[in-house]
Amino acid sequence: MMNVGFRIKEDFPRLEDVVVRGFKGIPTPIIGDVMGRQRAMNHFIKSVNHSGTHVFGSAFTVRTHPSDNLLVHKAMDLAKPGDIIVIDACGDMGNAILGEIMCHYAKVKGIAGYVVDGPVRDLKGIADMGFPVFAKGGSPRGPYKEGPGEINTTISCGNVPVSPGDIVVGDDDGVIVVPKNDVPEVLQDAAALADKEDEIIKSIYDGDWDRAWVDEVLQKKGCVVYE
Repeated sequence: MMNVGFRIKEDFPRLEDVVVRGFKGIPTPIIGDVMGRQRAMNHFIKSVNHSGTHVFGSAFTVRTHPSDNLLVHKAMDLAKPGDIIVIDACGDMGNAILGEIMCHYAKVKGIAGYVVDGPVRDLKGIADMGFPVFAKGGSPRGPYKEGPGEINTTISCGNVPVSPGDIVVGDDDGVIVVPKNDVPEVLQDAAALADKEDEIIKSIYDGDWDRAWVDEVLQKKGCVVYE
C-alpha cells in the first residue's frame, strides 16, 4: 500500500559532490537568468539570517500538514551532510515549523540548511548561530507532532516544484531550484554568465561599456524618440 499523504522514502540518488560544489559563490539571479528567469521561489521566502548568506545543496523534500512538524523531525534523522531540507507547509502562517533547537541538530549533522514554505521561530537565535534558514516569516506559536506528511516526494515550495536531488541555492536575493537533470547545462551556462558580468563591471569602470544595444532594441520595438 502506497499510503499517499503519509509515507517516507528514506533515500534517493544524489549528484556527485564535485558537481554540487560547482554552485558555490554563484548568485541566484545569475542561475535564474540562465533558466529563463524561472524556478525562483516566491519572494516571501527569505533568509532569516544576516546578509551574506549563500547556501547550496541537494533537496531533501518534506510535505507536512500545516502547523505540524513530525515529518520534519524524521527528515532531520534521514538527511545526509550537504542536504537542504525543503519543506512544503502549504504556505500556512499559523504555527512555526521549526526553531533554534532543530537548527542546532541539523548543524551538528552537517545538513546545509532549511527552506520552509511557512514560518519559523527563534529568529534571533537562528540568526546569531548563522545557520542558513529561509522562510516566509516568523511566529512564536509552536507546531504539533501528529502528521500526516511525506518525505522525498515531489513537493511545491514557494510556487516552485522541488524533487529530491534537485539543487537548491539560497542567498540574500532568495531561493532558486535547479532540476537535477538540468544541472550540468545550467552550471556551465551560469559560470559563463558570471564571467561575462565580471567583464561588464570591469568595462564600466574602464569607461568603455558598449551601450549601443539599448537604442538598437528600442528601434526594433518601434519606439519613437523625440528631441
